[in-house]
Amino acid sequence: MEFYKNAVEKNKKLIIDAFNYIWSNPETGFKEWKTHNYLKKEFLSLGYQLDEAGNIPGFCAEIDTGKDGPTILVFAEMDALIIPSHPECDPETGAVHACGHCTQTASVLGVAAAIKEPGVLDGLCGKIRFVIVPAEESIEPKYRKDLKEKGIIKYPSGKVEFLYRGMLDGGDLAFMIHADVGGKHCGSMNGGSNGLIVKSASFRGISAHAGGNPHDGINALYAANTALNAINAIRETFKDSDHIRVHPVISCGDTSVNAIPDNVSFETFVRGATMDSTLEANKKVNRAIAASAASVGAKVHISDSGMMWPRWTDRTMFSVFKQAMESVLETTNCNADRWGTGSSDIGDISSLMPMVQAYVGGASGKEHGSDYTIVDVDTACVDSAKIQLIAIKHLLENDARKARQATDLYKPYFKDKKEYFAFVDSIQKEIDAVIYEEDGNITLNLN
Repeated sequence: MEFYKNAVEKNKKLIIDAFNYIWSNPETGFKEWKTHNYLKKEFLSLGYQLDEAGNIPGFCAEIDTGKDGPTILVFAEMDALIIPSHPECDPETGAVHACGHCTQTASVLGVAAAIKEPGVLDGLCGKIRFVIVPAEESIEPKYRKDLKEKGIIKYPSGKVEFLYRGMLDGGDLAFMIHADVGGKHCGSMNGGSNGLIVKSASFRGISAHAGGNPHDGINALYAANTALNAINAIRETFKDSDHIRVHPVISCGDTSVNAIPDNVSFETFVRGATMDSTLEANKKVNRAIAASAASVGAKVHISDSGMMWPRWTDRTMFSVFKQAMESVLETTNCNADRWGTGSSDIGDISSLMPMVQAYVGGASGKEHGSDYTIVDVDTACVDSAKIQLIAIKHLLENDARKARQATDLYKPYFKDKKEYFAFVDSIQKEIDAVIYEEDGNITLNLN
């Protein structure tokens, strides 16, 4: 494997320069234009033709071996998080790459450069499509809702939007490597991770003087607080094996201390290991929200605006990546029976084709935390590029025997993207969850 490792090493400066630029210029989902333009320039300089998304950041760049075979989708995410307390965040936006997406884009650029080195494609068949995507993190729902209302996007996550636009058409299998907290030259893989439903709840009350006549008001903050407590009260009804996670945050609240709050909102994800268990938990959460609003006489609008499918690791690709990781890293911890409780829209890709997401070390601190940083670029970016290039070799050599094995054995949940999008569209709902009848009865509308 030394030949392929050396092909990456020749492009090490390109990789590190890209990492440094993108780390220093964090942008949140569907706003990653500086990152887009930087990577666009570098891919064009390598001789690639780009299929750009156009009115949103991101593009695809494909290389053809010249021999018939499957098409591998190699993903890299561009977006950052918002953590204003992080010491290296953008002082104006609070954005920072506290999930390490900057390492993905840098490493995939390195793979794209290394694959152009003489002899690297020898003996391979099929195509490799580099997919540089926006908006993996499910944040800033109002901004994404505005984009949707303007007709700029149809779906609030980058990979799903690319799928909808046809930019992933013809892809047969997919992979991605994510940075992880760990030491030098180490990595891991697991069997998959949770899916989720993106939810917000907007409580509406009646404002009144908080000291003089509070009895004339309806306190939206109390309704929201009651809902948070009600959600906590149903946690023990979730089965441990379903890995349900519900974690609300107040996103909007009135700030005048001498007025009864009449407009308070929270956002949350409802996560689970299967979509069936996630949907069942979501029903319980909706019931808790609606009943809490009704208990104080408030109204509440519930918005289920998006979802991520649980991520399933393909076992054939797992074995390929395990071999590739062991040829590059000093230590690996690969367990196909271990489950993660985070979520990613690459799970949606796994519902349609074989997919694997691996992890390499090089980061320190807490993921999504104010102390997260990349301490070893060699591991997080350069090792990652080497693993990806070697995995491509293993998948596409010998008439793509391993890639064909993966696609032949895989049983997708959806037969095609049309069926997938029909399901996604059925998840998205806008509900006025409490109806006050003229006769004094109250109806909880949970459909």
